[in-house]
Amino acid sequence: MTSIFDASGKNIPCTIIEAGPCVVTQVRIKETDGYEAIQLAFDEKKEKKTTKALKGHFAKAGTTPKKVVAEFTRFEKGHQKKFGDVLTTDIFIEGEYIDVVGISKGKGFQGVVKRHGFAGVGQATHGQHNRLRAPGSLGASSWPSRVFKGMRMAGRTGGNRVKMINLQVMKLIPEKNIVVVKGSVPGPNGSYLILERWS
Repeated sequence: MTSIFDASGKNIPCTIIEAGPCVVTQVRIKETDGYEAIQLAFDEKKEKKTTKALKGHFAKAGTTPKKVVAEFTRFEKGHQKKFGDVLTTDIFIEGEYIDVVGISKGKGFQGVVKRHGFAGVGQATHGQHNRLRAPGSLGASSWPSRVFKGMRMAGRTGGNRVKMINLQVMKLIPEKNIVVVKGSVPGPNGSYLILERWS
């Protein structure tokens, strides 16, 4: 993340995203596929690390192999995208709001205090000496003799698909394909994101 100053001098936290160029590698239509969508590919990939099937897929669109492929089913009416078209940051407008989808940071196996925000027992008495961050009671006794589904317990944390909605586009740098959005986005530095623009 970084920050920029607006016209009034207010310091605004922002995230810099490299958004393109993205190549249209497939156009799905109702007649043959049953639905309408366009498939975009991003980020160069080495030829030797690409399967023959994918090499042929990208060659059909007249582009080199890419690392990430994503389908978009919602787009502007009357769009005329075809194989090999390149999308850049030109589709965005400064000041508009977009949604950003990504995979959140994985934090491994965590206890209930970190995973769910349990308070623990702090420095309370009752004679315990090593139960400060324990979950406490999990269920009843003879009935139902089990722990109910959905009980908040320790477990694997993070690594989920997260959508941040209504992030404002603060600045565009077309020559470097950079979009600067207000606030934070899911995932660590260098991760891949999907930007959804609502017109």
